[in-house]
Amino acid sequence: MKVRSMKLKEAHAAKGGPASFCSVLWDQKAKHLVTASSSDVAVCIHDPLFPSFAPKTLRHHRDGVTALALSPNSTCLASGSVDHSVKLYKYPGGEFERNITRFTLPIRSLAFNKSGSMLAAAGDDEGIKLINTFDGTIARVLKGHKGSITGLAFDPNGEYLASLDLTGTVILWELQSGKIIHNLKGIAPGTGLDVSTMNVLCWSPDGETLAVPGLKNDVVMYDRDTAEKVFFLRGDHIQPICFLCWSPNGEYIATSGLDRQVLIWDVSKKQDIDRQKFDERVCCMAWKPTGNALAVIDVMGKYGIWDNVIPSSMKSPTKDIPVKNKSNGVVYFDEEDPENSASGNLSDIGGNSNEESEPPSRKRSRKHSLSEENLGEDGGEEIVSYLKVDTHKKRNRSGKENLDSGNMGFRSTMVTSKAKMQEAFQPGSTPVQPGKRHFLCYNMLGCITSIEHDGYSHIEIDFHDTGSTPRVPSMTDHFGFTMAALNESGSVFANPCKGEKNMSTLMYRPFSSWANNSEWSMRFEGEEVKVVALGSAWVAAVTSFNYLRIFSEGGMQRDVFSLDGPVVTASGFKDKLAVVTHATDGLPSNDQMLEFMAFNIPRGTQLLQGRLPLSPGSSLSWFGFSEEGQLCSYDSKGVLRSYTSKFGGRWIPLFSATKEKSDENYWVTGLNASKVFCVVCKKPEGFPQVMPKPVLTPLSLSFPLASSDLGGSESHEKEFMMNSLHLYEIQRTMDEMDSVGLDTTSLDDDAFNLEAAQDKCILRLIAACCNSDKLVRATELVKLLTLEKSMRGAIKLVTAMKLPNLAERFSCILEERLLEEAKKAMETNIKENSVAPVTADAIPGRSKAPTHTETLNAVTMSSSPKLSATSFVRKGITLEGAKAGTSKAPMVNETLKVKQTGDESSEKVGKVGDKRQVQQTSHPYDPSTKSSNKSGLNKSETSLGQSNRSSNPLLKSETSLGQSNRPSNPFLKATIK
Repeated sequence: MKVRSMKLKEAHAAKGGPASFCSVLWDQKAKHLVTASSSDVAVCIHDPLFPSFAPKTLRHHRDGVTALALSPNSTCLASGSVDHSVKLYKYPGGEFERNITRFTLPIRSLAFNKSGSMLAAAGDDEGIKLINTFDGTIARVLKGHKGSITGLAFDPNGEYLASLDLTGTVILWELQSGKIIHNLKGIAPGTGLDVSTMNVLCWSPDGETLAVPGLKNDVVMYDRDTAEKVFFLRGDHIQPICFLCWSPNGEYIATSGLDRQVLIWDVSKKQDIDRQKFDERVCCMAWKPTGNALAVIDVMGKYGIWDNVIPSSMKSPTKDIPVKNKSNGVVYFDEEDPENSASGNLSDIGGNSNEESEPPSRKRSRKHSLSEENLGEDGGEEIVSYLKVDTHKKRNRSGKENLDSGNMGFRSTMVTSKAKMQEAFQPGSTPVQPGKRHFLCYNMLGCITSIEHDGYSHIEIDFHDTGSTPRVPSMTDHFGFTMAALNESGSVFANPCKGEKNMSTLMYRPFSSWANNSEWSMRFEGEEVKVVALGSAWVAAVTSFNYLRIFSEGGMQRDVFSLDGPVVTASGFKDKLAVVTHATDGLPSNDQMLEFMAFNIPRGTQLLQGRLPLSPGSSLSWFGFSEEGQLCSYDSKGVLRSYTSKFGGRWIPLFSATKEKSDENYWVTGLNASKVFCVVCKKPEGFPQVMPKPVLTPLSLSFPLASSDLGGSESHEKEFMMNSLHLYEIQRTMDEMDSVGLDTTSLDDDAFNLEAAQDKCILRLIAACCNSDKLVRATELVKLLTLEKSMRGAIKLVTAMKLPNLAERFSCILEERLLEEAKKAMETNIKENSVAPVTADAIPGRSKAPTHTETLNAVTMSSSPKLSATSFVRKGITLEGAKAGTSKAPMVNETLKVKQTGDESSEKVGKVGDKRQVQQTSHPYDPSTKSSNKSGLNKSETSLGQSNRSSNPLLKSETSLGQSNRPSNPFLKATIK
């Protein structure tokens, strides 16, 4: 036979280095090729139609990539590496999904089952992890090999998993029980320490035969049920076979040997029909799913496509492919036919559990025919007799009954088409990493770390501010705590159920106490603590029974009650406790349905309850309180939300990681009014290591606004919305304090400063609107201004920008506001006069006129038409009123000084004259009038005050206010306290 040769193209540069194991595979529709090398951190996705184009490169591993696997529907790509991690990607886009698991030694082999719901991973650790691809949980770990595992293959019928190690031992595992069915020692050649060669094995497409490299440079076929040798393929290989793969229809098999040859075999004739000679060993091959071609890659990282690998005179390798149950693949699978769905998924986890009772002759009689299971799952293809299909269905029903009786612990995880409900997590904790220190808790106050050593753990508590916090000695943990919470008073720890009695332990450790032995612990038998939280003099724990347990700081069991669903997480802040639970099962769209509740623990009341929004397809990553006590959440898509009572209680997005650097993940630890504090992790890492010590990075909060048509004003719009939110929260806080009779003056300064900053921001936005010819928007903004100085500035601004019509409109808005305020002040004044008691010192002839104090009260109580927060407006206006004035007549003050003598002190009279609170203007606003800092009254006010002069000089301004119909200035209404 003539030996042909083909040219290869470099995919992963070896750069003169040693040989390395490389991988190649096709996707389902043969649109792309995926390659990887154990000497390269990159995974490359090639377009075979345009080989000259640069491939898409995925660089998420820190070391060489040793294994690849693609879900059957080609929606998810998995990669394993020398860096001990297994990662998942979306395919064909290549977007990184997550680290699905980690080992302590390099990965060597990966394999998806036929539905994509399970991923098997193995390597130098000698254990095989069966990983649920819905949520990354480990369904089972299979242990039995005594060396590195280099080959994995799921039985297409879903009953078995075959594995092969470097010593040549093959083990067949029953998926339903996890037990070893057959252990075939030393049947394959050993590979020794050469990591560029992997022992592999492969099931035939019908699942009836397992092909394994033999000890005589051949391929040996083993029966799926008895593990007996059926036949072998022996030809012109002069060195052991290092890779093999079946054609899609099972008619042919390709083998690669250490002799640098690739042979193509006709399985039915048991002879090779073609071969290729290469310059280097071919370490991986893949048949094209939709054509007559074979992709190959050698140990130097060069790949190529062998076209027309099967002669045209012979049957195509893709003709008459055995029919298998169709699945929608990994995380996204969706089964439309209930009967087929149940059958297919049950077979994935060992649905034919009673097939071992069949006699060997029955099993052997199925050789060289299509799998009965496959035919039954397909709904009855008329390829074999009706009797065979009916027999399969009976067996399958029997297997289903066994599963329904509880033989399979993780059946519900794999059979359901709904998304897996998110597991409970402790905010600020990181996964346990063998041999490494990890975080039990990390927040804005400090952190708690733990490392396991010789059966116990060593726990340390560190505070960020070491100067003002106590120094806490380290402790030895014999319970195996996996979660903790930390505040200024102490720390609480908990562990999952363990030991013969299946006990879970909760322990509280105060940092200081007047009594000895103030530390306490509680134990729960058969009830596992899922989440812990701390507050002011209370400790909370949520358990697997959906119980919320409340303890006092001294250990007294205060309350216990049931939650509405399984807990996801919880957090405490002073008197408040917030808990997140599952409201319903996850949706088929992979969305979590979560609910939150907030409680006041000392009062025993519920403050809030509602649905917790998440980004589509995401899960909850962090949950807690800001430094101001606002409830906040952060999801896996990088969106931070804060709860506000606006609009009846809503969650407002304040930060989006998609707006930041694309190669970074943000591990949130806390936030304040303007910043979110997080640890920046380089993708694909999702959490920090304890060493080196993480650095907290503050990132500015900002609303995810749409791109504005006001050029360059996006930052001002974000500032405007943030200020509005903070003003609303301050007003709500002040209202709550007023309702319980508390003094709100402590918030006045903050409120006025924020109000002044908001006015400045609005003025900038008005300027941007004018520059962009958005005059309607500018008019809307001017109505939101609070201070008189700001309104004047807006009119002056648009006048300078030569917009007289807009300036006139702004003036009308001001005039309307002044008239409205005057009307409200007068109504309030009349109402108070009608009910005011008559005092002994009342002045005759003034029974209907307002007194000085009544006038001040009437003005003070009136509120702004645009802001309800009158408490914090008045202080700001005082500052402005002291500076602003409109009078040009300096003699007014002298006139007032002459007249202001009587029963009241000159200080009170001066205040009235200086702040202009009770005088009226002849016109609400005149842009041509200039202000003066030397006088508190304008000319019209002076003349009006003199024309209404009373015999009592102290009643001059009061009489003026009572008789005039002019409106008062609303911006100065609240200055007199």
